Amino acid sequence: MQKRIFPCLALLGLVFVSACGSSSDSTKVKNALKSGKTTTTVAATTTTEVTTTTAATSESSGSYDSVICGADNGEFPDLAQFPGAGTGFDAPKVTVTCNSDTMTVASNGIISYPFVKITPAGLKSQNFSWTVSTKPTIASTQTSIENKMSAVAFTVTGLPIYGPMEGPTPTVEAYGDPVYNDLLDTCGGHTGYNADYHYHQIFAISACSLEETIVGYALDGFPIYSNPSYKWKSGYEKTGNPKSYSFKAYTYTGGTNSLDECNGQKQDDGSYRYYITESFPYVIGCYTGTAKKQSGVAAQSMPAMGSVSKSSAPREDSTLASQFVTQTTILCNINQDDLDRL
Repeated sequence: MQKRIFPCLALLGLVFVSACGSSSDSTKVKNALKSGKTTTTVAATTTTEVTTTTAATSESSGSYDSVICGADNGEFPDLAQFPGAGTGFDAPKVTVTCNSDTMTVASNGIISYPFVKITPAGLKSQNFSWTVSTKPTIASTQTSIENKMSAVAFTVTGLPIYGPMEGPTPTVEAYGDPVYNDLLDTCGGHTGYNADYHYHQIFAISACSLEETIVGYALDGFPIYSNPSYKWKSGYEKTGNPKSYSFKAYTYTGGTNSLDECNGQKQDDGSYRYYITESFPYVIGCYTGTAKKQSGVAAQSMPAMGSVSKSSAPREDSTLASQFVTQTTILCNINQDDLDRL
């Protein structure tokens, strides 16, 4: 049975291709280049710190490159396969730089599905750059994100993930639960004051350019997994009013098939993974590892949004999927022998 390839090619311009694997029999990926293609997406190497600016794709063959990097080998998809934010917006661009110890993900913060304006802010390109460990370890104590008003994670599509609370305004909803207060679009995100798109909730569906697999990484380096049929449950119960101060409105109680306080669990091999859940804290409740300190735009605090428009669309997966054109991803393959060697 064939598996997806671990990409190790850097494409520069239209014709330069160089293999980055250390082995002499590194598999080469074949891509038919389409003239005039302007969408810029993920391109990187998995063994060296070589990045490129544009990944070539072939719409006619349905073939797209993806990049494998990070703890548990997360897949960063080629965003050219998705429709983009719409007319007048920049194309989404993500560049992954990966070596044996760290992964850096740079992004212009543009979504790869149609933009729906939920907050007064529009959508503009940003200059995000996150660096995390590819070999995260569980810390001796958990670290709260209750007062962290900036990104706590990012998706494999290069978008920031915030905690389960909003900013200080309006006062009546200060630090409230944005899901409970119906402030998000049908993919679980919205834009902040700086026209910066970010998530508070994640849906692992093609309509949101995500699959049932690793959907992102926390800043402590641990992967964030999808949660098919929400098998794993949040261990938090609503004990107050989440309209404001969401962390005070939920209490961790645990229970059958429940995750820990950080919304994750330790694996049999000693590793750790977070899971998305349909209820608070939705993605991350605290850090299990030690988060790397970020800088620049990626570390900016959540600004006040002002008034917002309410989203009335239901959030069931079937409804979400029907609102967008579902794209089929066909990725390059590698023989099992080659996969084992990697």
